[in-house]
Amino acid sequence: MNKALRFGLAALAVCLSASARAETIKFGAILPLTGPGGLIGTQQKLGIEFALDKINAKGGVRGNPIEITFEDNQGKPDQSVLSFNKLVDLQHLPMIFTSFSGPSLAMAPLATRKKVLLINAGAQADALSKASPFLINTLPTIGDEIAILSKWLAKNGKKKAAILFENSAAGISGRDNYISTFTAAGGTIVAQEPSQFGQTDFRPALLKLADSKPDVMLVSITAAAQQMAQQFAEMGVGFQVAGTTFLQDPALINDPAAESLLHTQLQSQVPPELAAEFKAKYNAEAEFFVRQYYTAANILFTALDKVLAEGKPVTGENLRDAILKIKKFDGLVPVTFNSNTATVPFDLKVIRNKTDMLLEDLK
Repeated sequence: MNKALRFGLAALAVCLSASARAETIKFGAILPLTGPGGLIGTQQKLGIEFALDKINAKGGVRGNPIEITFEDNQGKPDQSVLSFNKLVDLQHLPMIFTSFSGPSLAMAPLATRKKVLLINAGAQADALSKASPFLINTLPTIGDEIAILSKWLAKNGKKKAAILFENSAAGISGRDNYISTFTAAGGTIVAQEPSQFGQTDFRPALLKLADSKPDVMLVSITAAAQQMAQQFAEMGVGFQVAGTTFLQDPALINDPAAESLLHTQLQSQVPPELAAEFKAKYNAEAEFFVRQYYTAANILFTALDKVLAEGKPVTGENLRDAILKIKKFDGLVPVTFNSNTATVPFDLKVIRNKTDMLLEDLK
């Protein structure tokens, strides 16, 4: 056998051996793809898929293709538990992307018991930071945002506040933070009214809050923000409306009813070429939750690379440990894990002429 033939056969053997070793690594995602949170969940799904397509186009992680199974929980905790059990007990998936506080908190005890990693890139209830050692939050809980927003409002003469909050884990957490931080900043809470997740008629609650004659209405809702703003504008009462990252909804920003609305927002920058690539692929803009879950997926892939490089099995525990050991991730925005909940810089923005404008950098 000549030298060239031996070399070719040897190279072929190496390729076949590598191919035999490579296997598809499977993860899951339980997101609100329909129902009141469907718009947000669809953005989250696209962010994951965009990152997934890009990593697989490069050959996967260390030659292993990645596959993600999506489940629709409609934003409901009970449906989330059913989907979790399906993905873990039947498909034996070691990691699941999650979203919304209620569903994430419902799955957290199961994740602890079964040592399955949950990665949350969209929910911010304070309880998430201590819900499970197997729950990784790639964004900070809502308390930090609300504390700085409350101080800014009180400093700028908004001393009387009314609170519109959603009767959900995220909404109640936000309300409680407003009460503690706004009063600590020297303000007074003069009224509060609840709404239900998926509710689109806020008029009764808004009228009651307006009767209290506040300087500012603090908002803690996760859905139907555009309808809320439209109904508030119809009332013509004129006091300030302020909230957190939940109010960065593109439909809200593009609605004239949202003029002058203030909100904090976690920073995330998307390079123009990446934004153009996303738009060409999906005919949509790379909105906030697209960016959040694109970042979260790449954090997972980086952790997976470390696990495989160290020759460890792909388990929820090993993936979690890898994230916490790597600690700092440079993506669309710097993400640092000093605990299971990341720290990320954020801004204060104001909506002017259908544009979300930077008012202040809150690093």
